[in-house]
Amino acid sequence: MEMPFFHDCARILFQGDSITDGNWGRNFDLNHILGHGYVFIIAAKHGALWPERQLEFMNRGVSANSVRELQARWRTDVIDLKPDLLSVLIGVNDSGKNVPLDEYERTYDQLLSDARAANPKLNLVLGEPFWVPPERKPDDLKAKDVAARGEIVGKLAEKHHAALVKYQRVFDAACERAPARYWSWDSVHPTFSGHQLMADEWVKEVSKWRQG
Repeated sequence: MEMPFFHDCARILFQGDSITDGNWGRNFDLNHILGHGYVFIIAAKHGALWPERQLEFMNRGVSANSVRELQARWRTDVIDLKPDLLSVLIGVNDSGKNVPLDEYERTYDQLLSDARAANPKLNLVLGEPFWVPPERKPDDLKAKDVAARGEIVGKLAEKHHAALVKYQRVFDAACERAPARYWSWDSVHPTFSGHQLMADEWVKEVSKWRQG
């Protein structure tokens, strides 16, 4: 599968919360530098597929982050790293911390604008936040709140001409094949099988995306 934005010497940065973090190493130990999740899966596959391209994958996800924490470290952990492609997944902690939807949208929008101002040619990939409870209930306020943030991410993806990865529908479909706990052990964090679903969907969407 061709990845049009994985060009020679491309710098590919993944940003977000603990789902992205995956316990990535904060040192030079290459066994752990990308964490143990979808970021690692994507990087391992494509780094081996195209060694001649010398792709550089970076993980700067930080556990428990919301857009507020992202904003505080955006300069050092995004702009100063000068990525060619920036992938962001943020939102489930904003729900948990009751960050108002308007603040979530406003802050997220500003972060993307700042990144594009620093690099007008920056390619953006936005991941939809998701919630994978053991049982789906019509009055699940958490599910409704996360879904509202997903709608905001979709709107921002359109505004900023970003690829959109719709993780919620992927996990919803997966839960028709196996129980929710097979894909996410606590409704937030994917299992290794859940991370594989994320990696596959990320690659599928990015491979067919064309920046508008």
